[in-house]
Amino acid sequence: MKASETKLLRLLEGNKQFKIPIYQRTYSWNTKHCNQLWEDIKQTTGDPDNSGHFVGSVVYIESGLYQATGVSELLVIDGQQRLTTVSLLLAALAEHVDDPEVDSKVTSKRIRNNYLLNSLEENDALFKLLLTQNDKDTLQRLVQGLEPLENSPPRLVENYQFFQQILQEGDLTPDEIFQGIGNLLVVDVALDRRYDNPQLIFESLNSTGLDLSQADLIRNYVLMGLVPTEQTALYKNYWFPMERSFGHGDYAKQFDRFMRDYLTIKSLGIIPKIDDVYWEFKNYVQRSKLEMDDIVEEIVRYSGYWVKLAIPRNEEDREIRDAFADIQTLRVEVAYPFLIEMYDAYSKQTLSRENFLKILRHVEAYVFRRAICGIPANSLGRTFSTLSGELNRENYSESLAATFLLFEGYRRMPDDDEFKQQLLIKDIYNFRNRSFLLKKLENHGRKESASIDDYTIEHIMPQNPNLSDEWREDLGESWSEVWSKYLHTLGNLTLTGYNSELSDSSFQVKRDMDGGFKKSPLRLNRSLAELEYWNSDAIQQRADELSGMATEVWPLPALSNDILEHYKNPSGLASETKTSLSNIADDIGADKEALLSNLRKRVLNLDSSVKEHVNDDYIEYRTITNFVDVVPEPSALKLYLNLPFHALDDPDQLCKDVTLSNHLGQGDVEVSLSVDSAMDDVLYLVLQAFDYQGEEANV
Repeated sequence: MKASETKLLRLLEGNKQFKIPIYQRTYSWNTKHCNQLWEDIKQTTGDPDNSGHFVGSVVYIESGLYQATGVSELLVIDGQQRLTTVSLLLAALAEHVDDPEVDSKVTSKRIRNNYLLNSLEENDALFKLLLTQNDKDTLQRLVQGLEPLENSPPRLVENYQFFQQILQEGDLTPDEIFQGIGNLLVVDVALDRRYDNPQLIFESLNSTGLDLSQADLIRNYVLMGLVPTEQTALYKNYWFPMERSFGHGDYAKQFDRFMRDYLTIKSLGIIPKIDDVYWEFKNYVQRSKLEMDDIVEEIVRYSGYWVKLAIPRNEEDREIRDAFADIQTLRVEVAYPFLIEMYDAYSKQTLSRENFLKILRHVEAYVFRRAICGIPANSLGRTFSTLSGELNRENYSESLAATFLLFEGYRRMPDDDEFKQQLLIKDIYNFRNRSFLLKKLENHGRKESASIDDYTIEHIMPQNPNLSDEWREDLGESWSEVWSKYLHTLGNLTLTGYNSELSDSSFQVKRDMDGGFKKSPLRLNRSLAELEYWNSDAIQQRADELSGMATEVWPLPALSNDILEHYKNPSGLASETKTSLSNIADDIGADKEALLSNLRKRVLNLDSSVKEHVNDDYIEYRTITNFVDVVPEPSALKLYLNLPFHALDDPDQLCKDVTLSNHLGQGDVEVSLSVDSAMDDVLYLVLQAFDYQGEEANV
């Protein structure tokens, strides 16, 4: 590596070209950044003793990369944004001094030929800065003084126009501006591919995580280690089409979410934090020892499934598309890792279309029933992250159905009685998925779904507490109690396209008016057309009918008791393989047995949800996912914590990263406990693993 301080204009001089690798993100600075650069330039011109103003670094690879023209091709690792922005300012200044009315010693020819163009070259070699994709053509036109084309990348054009406007305002003369640009200093860092590791340097430059998204970091990691021709081929054939599938506007955010789900699958249920996705991906690549081409191929394949889940219109199969849309409406993104695995099995034809659809509807029913019954959703992330490992791969749909039915406590799937009871009394009007509920009830049994987008929710008994005499008479002497109890419940809600017309009218008017319940095309309103009065009995009867229908729309999986018994204890294997704790304790000696006993009590007391499972060689402690595994040895208890090493606060440096080592248990952070006096320090580390897994349940 060669690093030196130099003036930015001097760096641009000579027969050279700074080329942005194809995998780098496009130009992203906005006018705020341009204004900051302008203020820096003004600062350097106001002080005659100012020897320069530092604006950052430019890092590039120079060894062995030359074009046939003789132009030195320098691959930019860091500094694209400032190089591009200064080029836009120089291009705007060159155009400005072309105006005969502008008095300037510096000429457009000098600016362009020295700092923007390699004047003796042709085609792409003509340009000192070569951007990627659409940015490339736009910048080339601007530095040559040509008008940008329609649909040019807006950031480049807006920033160029920003500099044009500033130059027209005339706060500084062209010569002062050129002098100010000449005072800009950078650290010129030239790397030699034969000796330097561009990826490590790139990581250190972006270690704050404030500049590049996780998507940017992963893309650069995948492609940076390849030679330019391989970079171009892999990017154009795989990575760029994948990026486009996520959509332009929200690509980075969507890709980060997808990669978290992908890594959840590859790590067997450990959900990485969204800001740790890059580091977890890098650890996975190093741990897997797979070729990068194979990893990228799988990422592209899985991303195709993820995009269809997130953007259902991309799915060609109508029934699968509708199921995806319902799951998306429920905002059950935590199920994506599991559903991606199921989609992969379906694509490979190890799961039939019929059973894939059953799985999708089982997931929808499981999530929706829990939502109606108010069961906290903070465990769903961990439930779905490990779900595929609990299924029988010979019969995915049946084993999923059995798993849902056998879940207990906070993971349970509410039965019909609990589901119906909550539907009768729940405040449905203020329920987030109220429209989804009514839409599904309306379309139950229809061969052609009715669109309800133009309908709004109507309270049959009005929301206005100042009920009319007609309403009070219909509801009876206790009308106020009836109003308070049933107003927002399922029985009192329907859909209409005439909400404002119905208003607070009496039930009879709402029923008989033009556009009223009698003339409504909606099935939800058919029973209302037959009623004479609307009171508590009518509300309860309608709620009974709709809640019964809901058990058909979101049914419990239908399995016989014999099948459930099979999944409770398949072939008796669980009882045969379970190891007693006393067997392990016999192998480690009395002092370590006492230490283990104390540790067990402390870990089990962390929370009532903590469960212990004893294997032949180690002990698991988990809620949904293992957070610590204990391997008893005669010399010490080895604990393996299930969280990323870099996420750990280890003030006494007790832990070591064993990611690349073979060991028992799930976690890749090892800590030894040999004496009881160290118990509190070790429990501080265990608690971090417990909290980390708990936080991931809320993702």
